[in-house]
Amino acid sequence: MVILPVFMALLSAGSIAPAQENHMLKGHEGMSMADPISPAELAKIQADKLESEFNHHLAGYFVLMAGVFSLAEGKLKQHWPITRFAWPACFLLSGIFVLTWSDTELWPFGQHRWLQTMAADHEVLQHKVFAVILLGLAVVEICRARGVLQTTWSAWIFPVLASMGAALLLFHSHRAGMLGPDHMERMARIQSEHFSYAIAGFAIAIAKGLSETPMKWRPSLKLCPALMVVLGAMLIVYVE
Repeated sequence: MVILPVFMALLSAGSIAPAQENHMLKGHEGMSMADPISPAELAKIQADKLESEFNHHLAGYFVLMAGVFSLAEGKLKQHWPITRFAWPACFLLSGIFVLTWSDTELWPFGQHRWLQTMAADHEVLQHKVFAVILLGLAVVEICRARGVLQTTWSAWIFPVLASMGAALLLFHSHRAGMLGPDHMERMARIQSEHFSYAIAGFAIAIAKGLSETPMKWRPSLKLCPALMVVLGAMLIVYVE
């Protein structure tokens, strides 16, 4: 899930420097957190909030469905062998969604150019890295389901990429909560929620890796998909 140099750069840039905050508040130039907010600005904040919540909720449904399909895979593929691709397909759809829809200011929905915006806005860049990780997870697991990847090390691609995504969540820039009269409370809630997602992501990665590692003691193969269901449910109830 080739992106390691980009990922490491994002980790170092995850804590937002004061000089970068003006860019993160794009669309609200000239405002400070203590300034009165006009109705138009409040409407913009609310629209951004609803869009962000929708993105998290839809991603949550994909993750939850991936967990459900993985839990039921043993029974389903007895009757419909093609369903072994169902849970990786959920990651594939989620990755496509995050890549194309997570930042609607970008073309084709908005006027901003991809490369310029990603270079200037860490939140947008991180969204695209998340998308690449999701797409990478999907491609690898589809190849494994097809029998194309059968080596022992291939079982650890998912845990490594999932761990990278979980670690990135700990440094995720999020401008949605930076404005408004309750911005401190919102930012604390957003950070707390993303921290819980990171913990769940690490748990998924560890459970997936250990459950497929030949050893005397290992967790159940059902643990990883069960944790996916938990993470999906957490994302579905995300609120800013």
